[in-house]
Amino acid sequence: MKKEVDDTMDKKIAFIGAGSMAEAIISGLIQSQIIDKQQIIVTNRNNRQRISYLKEKYQIISMQNKQQLMEQADIILLATKPCDMEQAIASVQPYMRDNHLILSVTAGMSTKRIERWIGLKIPVIRAMPNTSASIGYSATALCIGAYATTEHLQIAEQLFNTIGTTVQVNEAEMHMVTGISGSGPAYIYYLIEAMEQVAVEAGMSSATAKQLIHQTLLGAGKMLNQTNESATELRKKITSPAGTTEAGIQTLEQNHFQQMIKNCIYAARDRSIELGE
Repeated sequence: MKKEVDDTMDKKIAFIGAGSMAEAIISGLIQSQIIDKQQIIVTNRNNRQRISYLKEKYQIISMQNKQQLMEQADIILLATKPCDMEQAIASVQPYMRDNHLILSVTAGMSTKRIERWIGLKIPVIRAMPNTSASIGYSATALCIGAYATTEHLQIAEQLFNTIGTTVQVNEAEMHMVTGISGSGPAYIYYLIEAMEQVAVEAGMSSATAKQLIHQTLLGAGKMLNQTNESATELRKKITSPAGTTEAGIQTLEQNHFQQMIKNCIYAARDRSIELGE
């Protein structure tokens, strides 16, 4: 759940990269009303159709002239694919100023590497949100680079708190953050796909299955947030001896469900490390 933010932001934000994560953040920022639409600028390397779509949908500014973009922007948000990051930085590096704040949401890219590509003593903050940012429910981890101060971190927190909640972590933890909360929504959606499929296979209507499953997920999330009980405690409360839930849990245990989830997260973490290399 997003935190309440009282102050509006008078800075202009330039998004370099226009993929799904950039759109999720743009959508969340606009819905929060922390920033005017005309304070958001978006650009990418060559996908003009994507830029036109974002400009029309959100009434934001699009700009391909990198010098003009950098002259107008206060915050530069890097949202490119990892393989495009170096080229994206090179395209704007000649126009960077000391008072720019660089935010990166690109998986695997360390602040040290970004600072090296920039070649200037400019504050860099790395963030790992997830696509729930588009509805204000992202879980975002933040870590700071060598030249970022507490003031820069506060600006990043103000921005990302409008699209969910934030937590500061050590940069060494960011690869695991990517595996848990960055990619995490996709694992949950994948589980829900299976639940919906088995319900339909058993003869239930798709609409009924979705209503039951989605509300179940929402209720479980709220139980975790609003009680002081752990996931283990909450699970045990439902799992009566020789009951229906125990039968289901035993099947999951027999198929090494928890180990599969761990392997899934480790695989995402390791891929994040590979992307950074």
